[in-house]
Amino acid sequence: MESKEARGVREIESRHQALGLAGEHLLEMYYYMALARALDERMWVLQRAGKVPFVISGQGHEGAQAGVMYAIDRDLDWFVPYYRSVCAVLMKGMTPRELMLSLFAKAEDPSSGGRQMPGHYGHPRYKILSTSSPVGTQYPHAVGIAYAAKVRKTGEICVVSIGDGGTSQGDWHEALNFASIHRCPVVFVVENNGYAISVPQELQMAVRDIAVRAQGYGIPGYTVDGSDVLAVYAVAKEAVERARRGEGPSLVECKVVRLTAHSSDDRQEKYRPVEELEAIRSVDPLVVFRHYLERAGIMDEAKYTEIHTRIREEVDDATTYAELAPYPDPLTATRHVYFEENGE
Repeated sequence: MESKEARGVREIESRHQALGLAGEHLLEMYYYMALARALDERMWVLQRAGKVPFVISGQGHEGAQAGVMYAIDRDLDWFVPYYRSVCAVLMKGMTPRELMLSLFAKAEDPSSGGRQMPGHYGHPRYKILSTSSPVGTQYPHAVGIAYAAKVRKTGEICVVSIGDGGTSQGDWHEALNFASIHRCPVVFVVENNGYAISVPQELQMAVRDIAVRAQGYGIPGYTVDGSDVLAVYAVAKEAVERARRGEGPSLVECKVVRLTAHSSDDRQEKYRPVEELEAIRSVDPLVVFRHYLERAGIMDEAKYTEIHTRIREEVDDATTYAELAPYPDPLTATRHVYFEENGE
């Protein structure tokens, strides 16, 4: 007779296997989530030490980003990030060194050549469109990419992320409207952590779930637990396949937790109760996913140590490399800002 423990493991395994995922796939997801967290934590240390000016964190969003990015073709498809997309851009191809170069505003920074503030990720080689500073503008940009892919019949789709606060911008609604009319191959992702800086969701909108707004544009809307990587993957996979078939956009709302302040300039203790800040730790996606991996027999202490030793070395290397890298030449400050006869 099968033991209760063995039956429990089998039931857990059947969940990811039903999605076509093997143990090595889950370990890859975990690696990127843990790498993003370690880089994020190091960014805060550097900012508090006065070595970099600003940090805007993705801690608590890693599970949603890993689930979504694992559902796309990371070589073929486009991604339009927002400032918390640390895990997502790593999965799309950016390296820890490149993220640190951006943080330090060094000349080698692929996002902007050291010309943008931290959190504005972009990389042409990996089809990551540079983030635009005005909140919400990435949604119309993503729709433009998707529309072009449809016209050119390239088979590409575009995934774009935003926070719940960004959905209050007109750009967000205009993008959904255009994409739904023209059946653009785009997946709209909202990483809803319940706060637009210090403004809670109930003071932003009268609906509990942002995904219900999809009905107004005639497209599917999904609300999913963003701390459950496999649940996010299942929903994102469906949305990606729908876009790939030419059936148009979908809206995927991932309910996530924001484990840090909005940014290094914010003090969330002033507007979030202590009880709330303590409670959200229990749904930290890294903790939740590690627990799943352990129960499924995929992760043990040796594997955990191996992954985190590798990550620590990568973060240390990225930090050292970026600190020693040269800053941009001040004489190039106006490059790409004003027209120049030599084309620079």
